[in-house]
Amino acid sequence: MDRIATFKQFIADKPEDPFPRYGLAMEYKKQGQLEDACVAFADLTSRVPDYVPAYLMYGNALEAAERAAEADAIYRKGIEVSTAAGDAHARNELEAALADLSYSE
Repeated sequence: MDRIATFKQFIADKPEDPFPRYGLAMEYKKQGQLEDACVAFADLTSRVPDYVPAYLMYGNALEAAERAAEADAIYRKGIEVSTAAGDAHARNELEAALADLSYSE
């Protein structure tokens, strides 16, 4: 069974667990399936909005898909979520990603 199918099975087995959803999104990203990755990250952040690790990788996937304005919004949301969670390390990473974000016009 391939990794994507494995993550989908994990999600089916434990739909309330955010980690398999994160793993699925990351696997799509790793395989260059950026739109699928973005959909999976969007699903994860809508289901578990306080899952801090998702925001940086979601923003990165949006950037790679040349969707800078959406990446900007996700990084900003991630900054809010990580601040509320008291996760200074994640907040710093998200702030750095936001500062480095370049818009191609």
